[in-house]
Amino acid sequence: MERTLATASDFTFNATPAASVDARLQPAPESIALLILAHGAAADHRHAHMQSISEALAHGHISTLRFNFPYMQAGKPRTDKLETCIESLNNARAIAFAKAAGKPLLMGGHSFGGRMSSHYGAEYGNDARIDGLIYFSFPLHPGTPDRKRMTHLPQVTVPQLFLSGTRDKMADPVLLRTVVDELPLASFHLLHTGDHSYKTLIRKRSSGETIYEEAARVAAEWIASNC
Repeated sequence: MERTLATASDFTFNATPAASVDARLQPAPESIALLILAHGAAADHRHAHMQSISEALAHGHISTLRFNFPYMQAGKPRTDKLETCIESLNNARAIAFAKAAGKPLLMGGHSFGGRMSSHYGAEYGNDARIDGLIYFSFPLHPGTPDRKRMTHLPQVTVPQLFLSGTRDKMADPVLLRTVVDELPLASFHLLHTGDHSYKTLIRKRSSGETIYEEAARVAAEWIASNC
């Protein structure tokens, strides 16, 4: 029987000196790690997709801290500059570090949030006391498959896990696997029939798990082995 999750706690913090943002901590029963889970470009941290990832991870014993980037909090259509996103992630990390209680602290997110986390990892790496990075639908290319968005990834010095759907049009599976194989400490798992938003072709999935359950299980197993 699936356990009832503890109630999530909502709060605000200063992502930058000029931007107070909403955040949510979802504790997991018998938590093995805390993951800072950043949202995609077009949906905030409360979006159903983000909620589904967070709840599946919690059932897999991974706590999460979600938050809005400043542009999303302000209702702006354009994403923040890279420097602002990295500053926001660093301030979220400071809060998460205190709440992790000595357990592994990881960073990642869906699409844009995962890509920004990878830049954070490339800039700070071990110096930020991040034990690993998990990407839910890493947006390797916005259109025609290319490698422009991966040039910083070799600078990441902590373990990385890429969880990508077989139908993700922003991450060609063959190209993404090639990229991951070239990276130190990187792992790759394909989620059968999943697209960029983890929508699946239910009748063609061979697993009895939902795509969220599969992603959470793989993440927990990976954390146990790598962090």
